[in-house]
Amino acid sequence: MTTDRIDTEHAHSARIYDYIIGGNDHYPADREAGDAMVREWPALPVHMRANRDFMNRAVRYLAQEAGIRQFLDIGTGIPTSPNIHEIAQAAAEARVVYVDNDPLVLALSEGMVSGTAEGRVSYIEADMREPAAVLDAPAFRETLDLGEPVALTVIAIVHFLLDEDDAVGIVRRLLEPLPAGSFLAMSIGTAEFAPEEVGRVAREYAARGMPMRLRTHTEAEEFFTGLELVEPGIVQVHKWRPDGTGTEVVRDEDIAMYGAVARKVS
Repeated sequence: MTTDRIDTEHAHSARIYDYIIGGNDHYPADREAGDAMVREWPALPVHMRANRDFMNRAVRYLAQEAGIRQFLDIGTGIPTSPNIHEIAQAAAEARVVYVDNDPLVLALSEGMVSGTAEGRVSYIEADMREPAAVLDAPAFRETLDLGEPVALTVIAIVHFLLDEDDAVGIVRRLLEPLPAGSFLAMSIGTAEFAPEEVGRVAREYAARGMPMRLRTHTEAEEFFTGLELVEPGIVQVHKWRPDGTGTEVVRDEDIAMYGAVARKVS
């Protein structure tokens, strides 16, 4: 694995997430940050696992019930099994394009890239703040057939986009070339259920150069304007189509993320 471009001295959001949910791909700075954040909000691991479980359920719904065979995942993060392509390809042959701007994610994802005709998995190193870098990448056009629906997944990432970044505009730009019948699946950070605790975690991120923009339910709705929400709409992630497989008790105040899936109708 090439590590010459990986900054191991400073904490990174993807590696903090990986550490807190029990992964193996992190460095001392990430562990220090994660420990500090959990001290501020002991429910943080529960929250992060619930977000991961939401992603798995959403992808399973899209592949099994909605019949989606193509996925564009923005802000992929460090690979953690089951990954999106594993869930989707368990239902049927599916093509997946992963997008992230962290060199470590690229290095760890190399083993996931495959070139089979129907089950292709590709990776784009790009920053979602520049949608054109994603949409103009050869891997995007070579992997996805824009004559068929695509699921755009944007999981636990837009809270790192500030107002000046125009997160809603970025998501709309990524949706724009996708045909009718495509879907958007998102989880969106909020402080509405544990404002003090989540506020303290946000300050820990900001102190490490990762300021956050947490959103209200009304602000979360803006991402889905013009789309057809799948039931139950925009809810805390643990309330989106729970399948009864979770083993831990999750309280509303332990969750700081809204989740939703919506269909592009035109």
